[in-house]
Amino acid sequence: MITFEQLNAQNDRITELTNVLSTLLSDRFLCDSSITCDLFYQYVDEVKKHLEITDRKLYTPLLTSGDSHAMTVANRFMGGSKEIKRIFAAFLKKWCDQKHKSLKVANFDEFSEATDEMFSMVLDRIQDEVEHLYPLLREVRGDSLARCLTSFHYSATKNGSRWLPFFW
Repeated sequence: MITFEQLNAQNDRITELTNVLSTLLSDRFLCDSSITCDLFYQYVDEVKKHLEITDRKLYTPLLTSGDSHAMTVANRFMGGSKEIKRIFAAFLKKWCDQKHKSLKVANFDEFSEATDEMFSMVLDRIQDEVEHLYPLLREVRGDSLARCLTSFHYSATKNGSRWLPFFW
């Protein structure tokens, strides 16, 4: 079983990578840097891992709870997960050479826009998980591990192109 502390750590890592990559990928010359590419592929791995864990571990308690609201939320998040995976796959196919762990940036403006959209989509998903999925899961499971989640939220505002986590 995954703890909410582990989920929060994943969310922190994804947010930190997003913040760093937003800066690095805004400079065309840094897009070809091996360090930037390494960080980008770490980001991809972290997001995929997070989605896999949420798909495998979080929805079942909601779907089997007998609560129609919980089941609806779980189904919506599962649908969102499928959409994120589809968008991610299309992004990787168009902009990445996965065999060589590099980026293929033929049109920087288009790449920049697509990257910003992808980052926003993932950060919006994290925020939705923190605000909606985790509290509902806590309610359904009624476990004490979920209580630590209530102390963690993401800012709903951007600082430039960066999203910043904050704690209450």
